[in-house]
Amino acid sequence: MDRRNRSAPLVDTLACLCRVNKSSAAAAARRIPVSKACVQPSLMASIHPLKLKASPRQSDRSRGGQCPLLPSLPDDLAIACLIRVPRAEHWKLRLVCRRWFRLLAGNYFYSLRRRLGLAEQWVYAVKRDRDGRVSWDVLDPARGTWRALPPVPHEYANADGFGCAVLGGCHLYLLGGTDPLRGPMRRVVFYSARSNRWHRSPDMLRRRYCFGACVMGNRLYVAGGESGGGGGGLRSAEVFDPAKNRWSFLSDMAAAMVPFVSAVHGGRWYVKGLSAQQEVLSQVYSPEADAWSVVLDGMVTGWRSPSACLDGRLFAADCKDGCRLRAYDEALDAWTTCFESKQHEGSSQAAEAAAIVALHGKLCVVRNDMSVSAVDVAAGAGNQRWETLAGKARVKSFVTDLLPSIAGRGRAKNHILHCQVLEA
Repeated sequence: MDRRNRSAPLVDTLACLCRVNKSSAAAAARRIPVSKACVQPSLMASIHPLKLKASPRQSDRSRGGQCPLLPSLPDDLAIACLIRVPRAEHWKLRLVCRRWFRLLAGNYFYSLRRRLGLAEQWVYAVKRDRDGRVSWDVLDPARGTWRALPPVPHEYANADGFGCAVLGGCHLYLLGGTDPLRGPMRRVVFYSARSNRWHRSPDMLRRRYCFGACVMGNRLYVAGGESGGGGGGLRSAEVFDPAKNRWSFLSDMAAAMVPFVSAVHGGRWYVKGLSAQQEVLSQVYSPEADAWSVVLDGMVTGWRSPSACLDGRLFAADCKDGCRLRAYDEALDAWTTCFESKQHEGSSQAAEAAAIVALHGKLCVVRNDMSVSAVDVAAGAGNQRWETLAGKARVKSFVTDLLPSIAGRGRAKNHILHCQVLEA
């Protein structure tokens, strides 16, 4: 087994998804109506270790109550110790005993970590290799190295054009896309950083791929894209409300389009892409009015690179050679260059910025070669310093890329499709 995989946190890629794929005959054999088969398995409820679980078997087995989490310590003090264990070691804690596993599989443990400011943010990158296979890696900023994770759900192992978003800070959603065998999909799955498992979620209302996706007010919005049936794209838009666990349609877009970049700014969703006539088009959606409108202001002019919003300001990354961050100035209605790394990385596809994310109050630029650079945009003028959270050695990069270049495969080894931050 690969050494990287052995040290990576375990992710159960089969948990809860197995029931969804059962046939109707198997469901009937279990005397479960097909209509009531598992659509979205509920995550394990919050487990309060101080409250005894009502179980006849437990009461028969132990009249004196549960065993303590840590010998000779009250459970509240034991929890105060366990929540301070670094997140990278949590998979080991799950293996200690069943009670520790239940503690770390519930919401109580991680809600307490967030409330006390102990939650850690990790960067998850969903990427595609040269052979078209989809995989995902995780970056622990404290260790500064990427670790490969077990395979994504089989529906997305070879999928293309799917969306990705984060709800609740700890749920990573993969949705839609097109599969070589199934074609365009409505499928939605999500990974919980708390339960460390993949789960099913209700399907979207329309089959779509190459669409736009965003999160506003802890709701997941999707719009546009293609359905594979011709007609030059989709105008429809949908929203998923996790509180109601269902999708619902929104007002149609002003024009059908295939988005290639989008961002949330000022409580509105900006989308830019190609229209049915292959013309560049920009639209904005207002959730209060549930309405789309075409926008032609200075924000969307020349905006094609990955972007992120931090402290109410919108930033975009341009990393063709080195790395430059541009910020949108509402007063001037224009983009201005605010931070530059002044480091020449080359103009190859591997050095291009694949994503920009906010991590611990800093902006992080993730490139296709899996290198990550961060800058504190809140620092005063002249005090901004770029730091490398994860890098790739130049000698290793040269040797690794030399043979593929000779063989005619000079493109990047990996192409990052999505990059998100999960907290636990």
